[in-house]
Amino acid sequence: MAAYANLGKFYINGEWVAPSSGASLLDVIDPATEESVAQVALGTREDAEKAILAARAAFPAFSAWSAAERLKLLGRIRDLYEARLDEIAEAITTEMGAPVEMSRSSQAWSGLGHIEATMKALEAFVFEETRGTTLIVHEAIGVAGLITPWNWPMNQIASKVAPAIAAGCTMVLKPSEIAPLSGIVFAEIMHEAGVPKGVFNLVNGDGPGVGQVLSSHPEIDVVSFTGSTRAGVLVAKSAADTVKRVAQELGGKSPNIILSDADLDAAVTSGVQGCFGNSGQSCDAPTRMLVPRDRHDEALEIAKRAAEAMVTGDPRHPATNLGPVISQVQYDKIQGLIASGIQDGAILVTGGRDRPEGLSRGYYVRPTVFGGVTPEMRIAREEIFGPVLAIMPYDTEEDAVRIGNDTVYGLAAYVQSGEIEHARAIARRMRAGQVHINYPDWDLFAPFGGYKQSGNGREYADWGMRDYLETKALIGHG
Repeated sequence: MAAYANLGKFYINGEWVAPSSGASLLDVIDPATEESVAQVALGTREDAEKAILAARAAFPAFSAWSAAERLKLLGRIRDLYEARLDEIAEAITTEMGAPVEMSRSSQAWSGLGHIEATMKALEAFVFEETRGTTLIVHEAIGVAGLITPWNWPMNQIASKVAPAIAAGCTMVLKPSEIAPLSGIVFAEIMHEAGVPKGVFNLVNGDGPGVGQVLSSHPEIDVVSFTGSTRAGVLVAKSAADTVKRVAQELGGKSPNIILSDADLDAAVTSGVQGCFGNSGQSCDAPTRMLVPRDRHDEALEIAKRAAEAMVTGDPRHPATNLGPVISQVQYDKIQGLIASGIQDGAILVTGGRDRPEGLSRGYYVRPTVFGGVTPEMRIAREEIFGPVLAIMPYDTEEDAVRIGNDTVYGLAAYVQSGEIEHARAIARRMRAGQVHINYPDWDLFAPFGGYKQSGNGREYADWGMRDYLETKALIGHG
């Protein structure tokens, strides 16, 4: 494993500094081996406040930078990020178990993609416009508190940090404490890129120790949080007393409606792969597959073949498709939900409880497919966050839309059809922030965020910038 010289430090006001005397240490566990590979310092209120005050002091000067100056800064960050792409990928494989090829081509690449998308958005963004005699100005909101998860560490760090910089905000980042390695590399990149002192700060820590300080502190103007709905509720409550803006990307239980005119073999196979990608640890994964009842049994056979073709194992082996899940806690949760599916009477098509054959350590989960799932079952309602697919039969398209929308979540939905107009008509009826038609490519310029308990606000490119901007009207300016 690479050496992380700054792992026990925080990046505050342009320097790597030692934690406060009250900070504790947490083992960073490689989920493939269950062994500690490093220790990260967990910050305290004192550490968080130092970073917040540094960001506040830096805000007046940085917010006065022109868009062209901020664009040049993002360009330097992009170039340095690209130069360290392999190092970032290795960190992600170590901290959260993503297979090496995925770590490079998806996990690490996503950070680069977001920086580049934000640069393009910044070049085109209109910060001032005139309506009649009124000048409307979009200006930086202030200091941002950024709280990011472990499942897509660079995707979420870059999709918050880059738009915040583009908007002219200063910030304090708290990455996930159980996947902190890639965040350390990112902070080193920010330093080398010449980000002014105090503009970007990083404090590792847990929710109670650092996250709660960011969400409640009066010197934080906006909190951008990605994580569970349960934690998002706590962030929103903590932020309420200071009436700060809160942007959240939370949980999901996304339906994948396969219509009767779809190529069933292709649609089911791709749906299994989409659900199981990143070992099922994606908030927008298509975890509920809805198929016509008269083709349910056929769909189960296709899903069984697709699931059993996936290779679960050492994330550093080039043949591996699925690495471990992140932790013992996550492993135990998934095992409990698999058990509930069996107990509730769902058809266990493949997979099931315990580790895959031949794996005696590591948080590996058997790729699992359930059929005959009904809407009241826990596996149809709760976010599992593991490689577990629930296949649900429907009788009519009305049933499919109703079942698909019957969830407290609304992050994403998926529609498959052989006729594009047919798919478009169903897609319009889905109550979700993103609806994917016939498995499109990842679009870094499409707004990302959810309806209902999947959160509020939108990320990616110019959509992400809006969360970090205030709107001012200069009436009579003209």
